[in-house]
Amino acid sequence: MAKNCIGLDLGSSAVKLTQVKKGRGGTFQLLNFGIEPVPPDTIVDGAILNHSGVVEAVRALFDRLKIKQKEVALAISGNALIIKKIFVPAMTPEELEEQVPWEAEHHIPFNKNDVEIDYQALGGRNAAGQMELLLVAAKKEVVNDYAQVAREASLHPVVVDVAAFAVQNGFEAAYGATDDVVALINVGASLSTINILAGGTSAFTRDVTTGGNAFTDDIKRYLGVSGDEAEAMKVAFSEGDASQDVGRILVNTANGIAGEFQKSIDFFLSSHPDTSISRVYLGGGSARVPPLSQAIEARARVAVEIMEPFKNAAKAPHLDDAFLRTHGAQGLVSLGLALRSPGDKFQ
Repeated sequence: MAKNCIGLDLGSSAVKLTQVKKGRGGTFQLLNFGIEPVPPDTIVDGAILNHSGVVEAVRALFDRLKIKQKEVALAISGNALIIKKIFVPAMTPEELEEQVPWEAEHHIPFNKNDVEIDYQALGGRNAAGQMELLLVAAKKEVVNDYAQVAREASLHPVVVDVAAFAVQNGFEAAYGATDDVVALINVGASLSTINILAGGTSAFTRDVTTGGNAFTDDIKRYLGVSGDEAEAMKVAFSEGDASQDVGRILVNTANGIAGEFQKSIDFFLSSHPDTSISRVYLGGGSARVPPLSQAIEARARVAVEIMEPFKNAAKAPHLDDAFLRTHGAQGLVSLGLALRSPGDKFQ
C-alpha cells in the first residue's frame, strides 16, 4: 500500500487533487496537482447533492493527470461536523477508547449512533487534573456519502479528515510549524474554514457559510450579466483587469465577507483576552481577489498573506509553474490530505 494518499478535496465549485512524495524532515515533492470544475449546487454546505456530477469530475481529473494510485484521503466540513475541546477524567489510552463515545453524548447535539467519533489527547490538564481532548464528531451519513463518491469513481477512500485540520497540515508543510498565534482562512466557493493556531496546535475552528460565490453573485446581480460572465469578470479583475464597476462591487462584497470572518476572530479573542493574532494566512480559490485580503487586513489590523502551498516544494518536471502560482492557493486542503497515510485517524 502506498505510503501516503492522494489528497482529494471535494469542493462546491471544483474538485482539487494533490499527489506528493514525502521526503525527509517534513519535506515533500509535488508530483501532481489539478482542478476540475463541478456543476453548480453539486455540494452545498458540505453536503453532496449531485453524486454523479462529483464522480464524473473526479474520474476526469484522474484520467487527465494519468494517476493510477487508488488510495485517497477526503475532507469533510460544514453542519455535519462538530469539533470541541473537552475535559475528561484522567484515563489510560485503553480506557479512553471505551469511554469517549459515552462522554461525547454530553457535548454533541447528535445521537452517538448517528456519528463517527474520534479524538486526540492534547496533553493539557485543568485544575481538577482532568485531561484535555479534541473531540470530533461527524455524521455517518455525510462520511458515507463522501466515501461512496470515491468508490463510484473506482477509488479506495482510506482516510476521512476534517477540512480545518487539513488546512493546518497543508500550511505547516509549506511554511513550517509556528509558535505564533495565526489565523488560517481557507476561502471556498460557498463555505470557508477558519483555523486559529496557538503554540502550534489548533485553538479554534469554525466553518463560515460564505465564500467566493458571493463575489460572483453580486457581480451578476448588479451588472445584469450571466453567472459565467460574472465569474469571468471576477477572475479577470483578480488577474489585473482594472474594471472600476467590477472593482466597486468586489470591494463592497469583500467588506461583507471580511466582517463575517472577523466575527469568528473576535469570538476567539474574547475568550482569550491575553492573546493577539500576529498574522492571517489566506488560502482557497478567492484568496487572490485583491479586495478580500485588503478588507481582512483592515478589520483584523494585522498583515494578511496569501498562501502558496507549493512554493518551496520540489516539483515534478511536467508541472506548470505559472498554473501553480495562479491556482496553488486552491490546493491547501488537498495538500494537507495528500500528506495522510492509509489508516490515519482524524487529526
